[in-house]
Amino acid sequence: MDNKIFEIFIPGPAGRLEAKYFKSKKNTSPIALVLQPHPQYGGTMNNKVVVETFKTFMENDFSVCRVNFRGVGKSDGEFDNGQGELADAAAALDWLERENFDNSQCWVAGFSFGSLIAMQLLMRRPEINRFVAISPQPNVYDFSFLSPCPTSGLMVYAKKDELVPLEYITELDKRLSSQKGIKVEFQPVSDANHFFSKREENLIKVLDKYIKKETALY
Repeated sequence: MDNKIFEIFIPGPAGRLEAKYFKSKKNTSPIALVLQPHPQYGGTMNNKVVVETFKTFMENDFSVCRVNFRGVGKSDGEFDNGQGELADAAAALDWLERENFDNSQCWVAGFSFGSLIAMQLLMRRPEINRFVAISPQPNVYDFSFLSPCPTSGLMVYAKKDELVPLEYITELDKRLSSQKGIKVEFQPVSDANHFFSKREENLIKVLDKYIKKETALY
């Protein structure tokens, strides 16, 4: 497989968005958009968890894109408290779909703050088939908009997350597992902190297993 990753610029609502893109050789390959953690706390598309998630999709033959939100890296604009970042994610997904109009599946993934934006995007875009939310923060952000959650997906959380008390994850799991017609899997990673420091391999195993299972029929 030719593993060439392209640096690209996507037209966004506040100007250009810097992104990295891998294009599968197969026209009908699934697509995935991977979203960064919080820009005001040093988050970028080159965050280790984001890069490893991007690579995991790539190795499963997705056409995949990761993007810097407005004001991050070479992206134009400035931080907009989530609303602008959601618009950026929507613009990136538009671009990814135009490049891969025969895609067999559409996935969105995000880490920390990026998982919030991913889930908000999911609620607005019915073509999204699956999601991956890594280290969601239901103690900081209100996830009650997921009622109902429109599609199945994976939530990965760290057993020793110093930023998210476990009871908030348990409550979110309880709420989503009661919904009919979808299945949201909650997968813990033992001995990991919010950023999966030195536990990236364990995270990748969880992601890879879920991706393989959910793409097996396509």
